[in-house]
Amino acid sequence: MEFALLSQNSLAFLLRWVHLLAGMIWVGLLYYFNFIQGEYFKEADSGAKSDVIQKLVPDALWWFRWGAVFTFLSGIFLLHIMHLSGTGIMIGVTMGTIMFINVWLIIWPNQKIVIASAKQVAGGGEALPGAAVALGKAGLASRTNTLFSAPMLFFMASSSHLGGQLQTPLHSASAASLAAVFGLIALLELNGVFGKTGPITSVKGVIANGFVLTAVLYLLVEFL
Repeated sequence: MEFALLSQNSLAFLLRWVHLLAGMIWVGLLYYFNFIQGEYFKEADSGAKSDVIQKLVPDALWWFRWGAVFTFLSGIFLLHIMHLSGTGIMIGVTMGTIMFINVWLIIWPNQKIVIASAKQVAGGGEALPGAAVALGKAGLASRTNTLFSAPMLFFMASSSHLGGQLQTPLHSASAASLAAVFGLIALLELNGVFGKTGPITSVKGVIANGFVLTAVLYLLVEFL
């Protein structure tokens, strides 16, 4: 029994370590794309921008999307082994899952079009017809993931370090608060797929709104 418990604890620790390490890669590159690369593109000339898109962006996106995969899979296994079911952690899991889906179904497919278009132009051809639209879709989804990142990390950490309603099992939480929380998350994600960047267009805007969203979601859980 003690050996089995030790093995389970060791596996849980290993998964948590992988989860944190992969998450650092994933979210770190998300911030790089949004806070550094995007701002550089606003000032770079077309030649320098094209060179970055062709040579740097593909490698960065490789680490970005596979960091997302290992973060997601290790998190799912960790949930299963640790039997985590608190309201806070499940909100974090929901947001992290949406972010993972955005990476693989929106950001990466559209970035492939942007990269292919840049290579075609560099080779003397014309830009692909859908490149501008693809860039806009990838950018909106990436901004939405950046918006989600602050509350996602807050609620993930709440599973171990914060009490209150966040520790309540999801099935025992207030129906009104859950409807408000998950409804707001769903609306923001729908905007991230079909809407506009709006107040999260700028770096300052997405950072500020990330903190505001964290506070709003927390208040909805604790007091609604």
